[in-house]
Amino acid sequence: MKKLKIIFVGILFLTIASTQAQVSIHVNFGAPPVWAPANRVEVQYYYLPDIDAYYDVPAHRFIYIKNGKWFRSSSLPYQYRNYHLRGGNVVYLTDYRGNSPYLFHSKHREKYHGNNGNSGGHRRDDNGGGHGKGKKHKG
Repeated sequence: MKKLKIIFVGILFLTIASTQAQVSIHVNFGAPPVWAPANRVEVQYYYLPDIDAYYDVPAHRFIYIKNGKWFRSSSLPYQYRNYHLRGGNVVYLTDYRGNSPYLFHSKHREKYHGNNGNSGGHRRDDNGGGHGKGKKHKG
């Protein structure tokens, strides 16, 4: 009987100790690509206004439109074979979490496409509205 009490107290102690354990969750979106600007920001997506495409950082995939449909690929399509990613504009989409950043493509394109220095292309605090919020950097 005494052994049963000791076993019961031991199990009770272990149960209480395990329920009080803290859980720590760290969200890491993956390593940025080598062509990303030096002042990297942990985000899930980049918008590349020069070529009107996205880059999914954790999946290491470009997202681009072709014939009206969005595609994901580990490399850029053939028409961008001469585009140099290291020198291109990169917009960090800081407040979008999901699988489809292109749902806000019209907002991203309107805000960032063709801004090559004309309206704040180098501003580090260039925040957009809504889910298209981001920071634009010239790499």
